Amino acid sequence: MKLSVPGRAAAAAVVAAVTLLTTGSIAGAAPAPEAAAAAPDLPVANVKAHLTQFQSIATANGGNRAHGRPGFKASLDYVKAKLDAVGFTTSVQQFTSGGLTGYNLIADWPGGDADQVIMAGSHLDGVTSGPGINDNGSGSAAVLEAALTVARTNYQPTKHLRFAWWGAEERGLVGSNYYVSNLSSANRDRISGYLNFDMIGSPNAGYFVYDDDPTIEQTFKDYFAGIGVATEIETEGDGRSDHAPFKSAGVPVGGLFTGASRTKTAAQVTKWGGTAGQSFDRCYHSSCDTTSNINDTALDRNGDALAYAVWELSS
Repeated sequence: MKLSVPGRAAAAAVVAAVTLLTTGSIAGAAPAPEAAAAAPDLPVANVKAHLTQFQSIATANGGNRAHGRPGFKASLDYVKAKLDAVGFTTSVQQFTSGGLTGYNLIADWPGGDADQVIMAGSHLDGVTSGPGINDNGSGSAAVLEAALTVARTNYQPTKHLRFAWWGAEERGLVGSNYYVSNLSSANRDRISGYLNFDMIGSPNAGYFVYDDDPTIEQTFKDYFAGIGVATEIETEGDGRSDHAPFKSAGVPVGGLFTGASRTKTAAQVTKWGGTAGQSFDRCYHSSCDTTSNINDTALDRNGDALAYAVWELSS
């Protein structure tokens, strides 16, 4: 993140089952439609394995994965290789910011309605002061694992799926702005929704949901309600991450966040646990934003919420 109808349906199912058992068919019924694929669990161990790779890349490249630095390009190459190996169509956009070359990585899953595109994205760059594992290796790793899970399960959604990893977010949303500004009006209108994941494993985590598009917001809230986790509206990063260019262009947006430098309140501790009076992420934009700076429970829950939303909104 840069700086500054259930009961009625059940009864109907019982009637249908009884009729089927007694007659062998449901009189007058059309063939049942194929059920939408259920969202899979996103293995947190796999997400953490990607974070370990990002940490190793940073360590081997001056301790960071920042825009214009070799650690960023190595991170992009790692993600691209994973996607290419499982059948995604990948493309790399190149741009310049601050005299340095930056890159966006876009990955399309073949199939689905090209006039209805669901995108999930995260910024892949960090700041120069540290390896950027929560900010934003966490979002990048979860989006990557969601994409790999699409391939592993051979998911065939009704809508077209596209995943993105942005460059130079920390310099002012440069990469995502470049992508959106270079879309034709027709291609922009084809995007049914953009989901953003920026810092989803904060060690003193909160559970924040963007309140931009009502349908996307409710989809995330439904997931968290289903696992008994309270949520709050995200305000700390409003307009400060890669959903902002999409929102400005009229694309429906939503996303998840577990908190950055703001302080967790006693009321929030009652909801979520953790430590009152302490930042959600004390290592925000610091050298200690390493693989030790991740709340596994928050990473797991948000990764599963990401998968749930992608499957629900694209089916």
